[in-house]
Amino acid sequence: MSSLRVACVQITAGRDVPANIAVASALIREAAAKGARLIATPEMTSLMERNRREMRPKVRTEDEDIALAAFRALAAELGAHLLIGSLPIDIGDARLANRGFLIGPDGAIEARYDKIHMFDVDLPQGESFRESNAYRPGESAVVVPVEGAMLGLSICYDLRFAALYRRLAQAGAEILAVPAAFTRVTGEAHWHILLRARAIETACFVIAPGQTGTHEDGRQTYGHSLIVDPWGHVLADGGTDVGIITADLDLDAVKAARGRIPALQHDRVFAGP
Repeated sequence: MSSLRVACVQITAGRDVPANIAVASALIREAAAKGARLIATPEMTSLMERNRREMRPKVRTEDEDIALAAFRALAAELGAHLLIGSLPIDIGDARLANRGFLIGPDGAIEARYDKIHMFDVDLPQGESFRESNAYRPGESAVVVPVEGAMLGLSICYDLRFAALYRRLAQAGAEILAVPAAFTRVTGEAHWHILLRARAIETACFVIAPGQTGTHEDGRQTYGHSLIVDPWGHVLADGGTDVGIITADLDLDAVKAARGRIPALQHDRVFAGP
């Protein structure tokens, strides 16, 4: 049996970047002390701010970002892989990148992923959200080796696009990462269902660290960081408190699930609308 202990960090990030780094770092240390070799944090680990004018002065390039530097140093200190769900990154454009980072045990950046799907919506009560006004969408899916497994990367709203996860699984992913800041309302309706569905459809493990609680900018997020196995069973649920969850992943379970239902091999080209 090939086993990997993973952890999801659940936080309530606010507007103070150093404070967010400190909270996340303490929980990462706790996860490492419990033997986790792959530790994942939520979307927007370093800064939760919906007001673009307030956010922009706090955002830096990769080379200047204090959160990225701190987490790289922490990964090297702990000798563990860190998946920083995402940070807002200045890319020299009118818009930012919502970028996730896989950091190796030596502190090196092993992979980057820019969120592909932007949450743009007009709600019946007149509210409008335009994530694409603030962030430039990514264009590339990413699968990367980590601790003897293959990890497929995604962020939050990507979860609603099943084709992305099928592509990741067919490219070799055995674990799917879904760091998120799901709103409380949509989380209550869809979070567990969608994560279990992505696990079942792809016969992958899913690790989904989430933001939780009421943030300084007024946003309410759902929490319930999840670790799900390839058969759709929930191995760990973070509830709504700040903290960590861990689970041991039996990587042989991926092959076993795909052997029982080999749906990833059965795609067909068909006519129709």
